[in-house]
Amino acid sequence: MNSEVNPLVNFVPFILVFVIFYFFLIRPQQKRQKELAATLKNLKKGDRVITSGGLIGTVQNVHQDYLVLKLGDNDQTKVEVLKSAVTGLRNT
Repeated sequence: MNSEVNPLVNFVPFILVFVIFYFFLIRPQQKRQKELAATLKNLKKGDRVITSGGLIGTVQNVHQDYLVLKLGDNDQTKVEVLKSAVTGLRNT
């Protein structure tokens, strides 16, 4: 009798772990990145956004790579923020 095991059988657990990581970690992250990219592309004046620094503001102007945000109730408080710093829209 031949008691040797096929070498490919040894890789089955590694393949299963990779598949599990892909469907539970990698794929959802890619989906969130696509949704954020679509959100950033469709930003318009009046949208309320949250930045990675924790600022919440209303979009006043949209430029190619940055936004002008109004912070608070004072119309004088405006900040320029890179689009890459926006983490999402704020639901009011």
